[in-house]
Amino acid sequence: MTEDQVALHGAMTLFLHKANGEIETIHKDNLIVDAGFDFIADAIGRPSARPSHMSHVGLGTGTTASASAQKSLVKEIDRNAATYAHTVGTKAFTFTASFPPGDATGPITEAGVFNAANGGVMLDRVVFPVVNKGPNDSLTTVFTFTMSQ
Repeated sequence: MTEDQVALHGAMTLFLHKANGEIETIHKDNLIVDAGFDFIADAIGRPSARPSHMSHVGLGTGTTASASAQKSLVKEIDRNAATYAHTVGTKAFTFTASFPPGDATGPITEAGVFNAANGGVMLDRVVFPVVNKGPNDSLTTVFTFTMSQ
């Protein structure tokens, strides 16, 4: 008899489109937090009062290392709606969010996926080297989650 084991791996790719035309890219693995795993279990198995779907990406300026017990970003500065995408038959899905000029301006160092515009459940958290988003810059985050056996 073989055992089925499913793993979920998360990664974030951030694209900073600077006003001068330069593009800065950061790619970093993220940590799926305990509350995120609880969310997944509830979404699959809870017969009623299931949690709302993941729908937003938050950005912040916190630099504390990611830890499984965290339930929010350390210093969140903005949160925008995310677009979910999954191709049937694949084991990957994404959440993409855009932060246009004038939105989330400052030294961005952390991000996560949430199921609400405010508060809610955080699925994951990632901390990365500072990305200085100027007032005329735009930023796109792509969170990719891949399931494997």
